[in-house]
Amino acid sequence: MSTDPASAPDAVVRLVEVRSSDLSVDEVLAALDHPASGAVDLFVGRVRDHDGGQGVHGLGYVAHPTAAAELTAVAAEVAADFDIDALAVVHRVGDLAVGDLAVVLGTASAHRGVAFDATRALIDRLKARVPIWKNQRYDDGSDDWVGTP
Repeated sequence: MSTDPASAPDAVVRLVEVRSSDLSVDEVLAALDHPASGAVDLFVGRVRDHDGGQGVHGLGYVAHPTAAAELTAVAAEVAADFDIDALAVVHRVGDLAVGDLAVVLGTASAHRGVAFDATRALIDRLKARVPIWKNQRYDDGSDDWVGTP
């Protein structure tokens, strides 16, 4: 479930992928390398051990078949809306344990304020629009779907 938008060496969108394998901060950081960038901002989303006052022991992410295409569209919009040099985003699907990386994304820009703003826009738009849902499993044996339409 990946796309390869970085067809040109100067492409702003460098990495966009929805995958079932482990995520790597180093991979995203490497994709953001650009000689004009004085700032690189990363967001790393991890599985936490609680939600809404309940203990969480794991979760499962599932993606609609259109998730990679929608993530690519979101990435392209953020790249167009902000003066950034590079953008990368990878989201995990499948079963994850507490502490596992669920999403790693970031932007690179000449200045930190732009990178901060672009990264925030990227994660906020991803959460609002990309059809990836999680089934949270609680310590008491119950579970709950989060973020479903």
